[in-house]
Amino acid sequence: MSDLTCPSCGHANQGLLGFCSSCGASLVGDATGETPAIDVEGTDLTGIDVSEFGRHQGLFVVVQGAKTGARYALDEDLVTMGRHPKSTIFFDDITVSRRHAEIRRDGARYWVVDAGSLNGTYVNRQRVDERELSDGDEVQIGKYRLVFVHGTGAA
Repeated sequence: MSDLTCPSCGHANQGLLGFCSSCGASLVGDATGETPAIDVEGTDLTGIDVSEFGRHQGLFVVVQGAKTGARYALDEDLVTMGRHPKSTIFFDDITVSRRHAEIRRDGARYWVVDAGSLNGTYVNRQRVDERELSDGDEVQIGKYRLVFVHGTGAA
């Protein structure tokens, strides 16, 4: 068996895994053998009128994974993410831990906090234990990538 190097994080994966054991990225690329990067700036967020929701409201838009296009309002002070069926945001995939991460809201600020996941939580492709989110940040949970959108409308 040969090692497959992850195109996202550079981790050497042994065997025939379809996903990186470090970051959860797909190891199955296109015909050229490369996995296309996600261009957060070019992500089509058409139809999301941020003036339609409050200044301090947050939203996730899934840009990669089985739920591409799904939107999740971050309208609670604590939002759980994981493979556990009672998670606020449920991702039914082996690359996601049962209790993977949390989104904590403190006034107008949002924080992503890793909940001790096996594959880690990433913000803008950097593994984090805890990080404040800014508009346009990309969060990776297993093989799912989500873009954080922060409201700018009236309170």
